[in-house]
Amino acid sequence: MNQSASVTPTASIPYTTFRQILLLVLRIAAGWHFLYEGVTKLLTPGWSSAAYLELSRWAFSGLFQWIASHPVVLKIVDLMNIWGLMAIGLGLMLGLFTRIAAIAGMLLLGLYYVANPPFVGLDFGVPAEGNYLIVDKNLVEFFALGVLAFFPGSFGMDRLIRRRNTRPAASPPSAAADEKSGSLTGRREIIKGLAGLPFLGAFGIALAQKIKWESWEEKNLVDAMTSASVKTFDPAGLKELKGLIPAGTIKGRTFSRLILGGNLLSGWAHSRDLMYVSQLVKAYHHKDKIFATLLMAEKCGINTLLTNPILCTVIDEYWKRNIGKIQFISDCAGLNYDAQGKPSPMPFQEYLDRVQRAIDYGAAACYIQGETADFYMKEGQADKIGRVLDLIRSRKVLLGIGAHNIETIEACVKAGFEPDFWMKTLHHLNYWSARHPEWNDNLYCRNPQRTIEVMKSLPQPFIAFKTMAAGAIHPRDGFRFAFENGADFVCAGMYDFQMVEDVNIAAEVLNSDLKRDRPWTA
Repeated sequence: MNQSASVTPTASIPYTTFRQILLLVLRIAAGWHFLYEGVTKLLTPGWSSAAYLELSRWAFSGLFQWIASHPVVLKIVDLMNIWGLMAIGLGLMLGLFTRIAAIAGMLLLGLYYVANPPFVGLDFGVPAEGNYLIVDKNLVEFFALGVLAFFPGSFGMDRLIRRRNTRPAASPPSAAADEKSGSLTGRREIIKGLAGLPFLGAFGIALAQKIKWESWEEKNLVDAMTSASVKTFDPAGLKELKGLIPAGTIKGRTFSRLILGGNLLSGWAHSRDLMYVSQLVKAYHHKDKIFATLLMAEKCGINTLLTNPILCTVIDEYWKRNIGKIQFISDCAGLNYDAQGKPSPMPFQEYLDRVQRAIDYGAAACYIQGETADFYMKEGQADKIGRVLDLIRSRKVLLGIGAHNIETIEACVKAGFEPDFWMKTLHHLNYWSARHPEWNDNLYCRNPQRTIEVMKSLPQPFIAFKTMAAGAIHPRDGFRFAFENGADFVCAGMYDFQMVEDVNIAAEVLNSDLKRDRPWTA
């Protein structure tokens, strides 16, 4: 036999030194990954597999979702997951019980894969690095562990255990040269058996450095890196949620008092003169992030999204994939804008088609968007608003009228329009950019006191929007101002990482002693 090859006690295949080193590197890499995943989950406060299990939509999804819905069972599963990952990782890195560790790792990865496979139509939630088409990194690592299970190699502590168990009871006498040779051989065996220790030390040093330099954002917004945890749609921490948002009704249909605004999801950032922000917002809110944001909203008790018909197909996909059930109110805008932002009406039939599109996609309600209503009423074209309202009413969908200018609401009332609800901007003017001499995407309710007085006189439910003046007013201040001054609902744009805080604030305001003159109408 070639002296550069050896035969392991578990196989008859000769392993050259080069092959042994390749198997060692593969084992160390897999062990490092498993150990890191276990340690990061252990060190992440409140980490849970609940989100990943709740998102399961394939085989055994009922079982996975049942585990997520039972706290005691979930806690046991989480602990088994954490300590199982670390035990497998240590076993692989040290080469200790390698075959058992590899098979256990395969079983765990198999569960990860079955719970959320990267199949077409099922790859939703927060996007996971390493999740591809049918084959993902869980599956790749599964087969890598299969190699280690059936071709474990001879480097590692298993080698020392085998050597100890097979050593003769007594060693025959030997010459000095043989004794020296045997001593060298023994040292080589120990080095091969402990080959994983330097890598384990390197892991400890790297982990210590990561913990030392970990930023606030990493601690609070980032979870561990496996597919089994990266789908966690809980960046702000649902554990911090103090209660679900209360609800009201419009003509028998239930709407959460806090409604998720869709501007941020579709790229309308209202960033004043910061020209790059809209592109940044669009890049952030890719489809999977929108799904995650909607699911986060539902977890917080927000059951309604208010959005432009541009998101109809995304919402339809969200429903069809059975991710969630959030309903949507469609703002029906009928204007086009030139490069300078000057509005002009789109062809009226195109406008009607846009409204019909929202209805066809299952909108719970449609309302004439504020700037559109402002434009038509200012131009003396109230008849067009009437035609849109007739279309919505004929389809038996809740209808509303929105406005930025309170004069538009007054003109609609005078024209005899009776919507199911009103949408009106409402915020105070106590923020610095409200005093800008010219409008620069900074002021949305020009006359808040007049708005409060007019809306007090109307019997229909009132949804207030732009209550934070597009980010200029803190939600604690904006929500209270809106609810105390007559709003039955507040529509607010929120990033996923703001959701829990904003819901807590809104619930706190609603449950406090509101100084409110206008009676609740919903």
